[in-house]
Amino acid sequence: MKTLFGSRFAYTLLLWLLLPYVFFHLLWRARRQPEYLHHIGERFGFYAVYSDKPVIWLHAVSVGETRATQNLVTRLRTAYPNHQILLTHTTPTGRATSKQLYGDSVLRVYLPYDYPFAVINFLHCFRPEIGILMETEIWFNLIHACHSFNTPLLLLNGRMSEKSSQRYARFPRLTRTALLGLTSISAQTPDDALRLTKLGAQNVSVMGNLKFDIEPPASMLELGKRLRDQFGPTRKIFLAASTREGEESLLLDVLEQMHIPELLVVIVPRHPQRFAAVADLLEQRGIVFQRRSDDRIVTAEIRVVLGDSMGEMFAYYAAADLAFIGGSLLPFGGQNLIEACAVGTPVLIGPYTHNFAEATQLAVRAGAAIQVNDVREFNDSLHQLLNDQGALSKMSQRCIGFVKSNQGATNKALQIITSALKKDFRIQSN
Repeated sequence: MKTLFGSRFAYTLLLWLLLPYVFFHLLWRARRQPEYLHHIGERFGFYAVYSDKPVIWLHAVSVGETRATQNLVTRLRTAYPNHQILLTHTTPTGRATSKQLYGDSVLRVYLPYDYPFAVINFLHCFRPEIGILMETEIWFNLIHACHSFNTPLLLLNGRMSEKSSQRYARFPRLTRTALLGLTSISAQTPDDALRLTKLGAQNVSVMGNLKFDIEPPASMLELGKRLRDQFGPTRKIFLAASTREGEESLLLDVLEQMHIPELLVVIVPRHPQRFAAVADLLEQRGIVFQRRSDDRIVTAEIRVVLGDSMGEMFAYYAAADLAFIGGSLLPFGGQNLIEACAVGTPVLIGPYTHNFAEATQLAVRAGAAIQVNDVREFNDSLHQLLNDQGALSKMSQRCIGFVKSNQGATNKALQIITSALKKDFRIQSN
């Protein structure tokens, strides 16, 4: 049985059996995000756009991966002005982020589901000279089709957690064949590289993390100054960024017990479909709050601002004295803390950080972040930092140094892409 379901044929058969669920999933997600019902044809390999230029294709699943491509896309457009950059996404928020960052200077579509006919249609439509998958994107039929089309396919900024590694290890033959079908793999850390190698990958290098190379847009820094004026220049601003379900209640329990004069809490839920739920929670607790979308001065009686806007996270970080990184107080695996550090905002982060384990460890070691084990420690650290401007200032300086000392992944990524385009790599035979 294990051998059967370790084959690509069985994997594809399972995909076909799950086809009704695919449509149900889109409908279910569309209850809160109607955009899931847009461009459905693209998810099955049918496209209304094409390029008459040679195509360099990057796949960035959602918001974080899309933002991580920013410097790389800029460098690629400079190095290959006669090529068309194609960005593919999986989520509507990733697609919207791409639109915000690049406008019409790139093509953007959804990457199709991993059905053979769909990925073949995608490759026929765009005929990419090279494909670049970001982080942990191992799609068995897509990799096989790229191999058949002789399209170099790279995995860059590769990430493989221990949990993901164990999951892929259940199907060793299928996973090994897919990894060998990749032209090149470059991982974020030595640990990621080791896990990928143990799963059967070859030609694995370490490039660092592209997210360290991100540059805060000047427009967002300017917006951060304006938000700071709106929030109140003399108030202490605590940002709860990218919070997940259940975390807001824990944070509010702590904050309602604190007595810091003029403290303003800014809560930005990770997913926009939860804006209304968090607003309901604040109303139920009788907390006086204001929405960011109101775009007006925050008066003294306002205790919480609900960050119900998209694409402004850098501005929120720039306006804050201290930031908590959501998804880490409860076992969601954490979110990216590098953006906060890039603007010099000290970080508090919870115990659950397996999605960003290396970056978290480096930030804590550099003194740019404090990691807490539970709500009690969170309470103690929050109270201590918000009452010690000197400590916050030192952490802010360490944040900038932490980010700068880990930059350079974009240069390595560009070298790998250039080598692949020059055919220095050879796709390995399966």
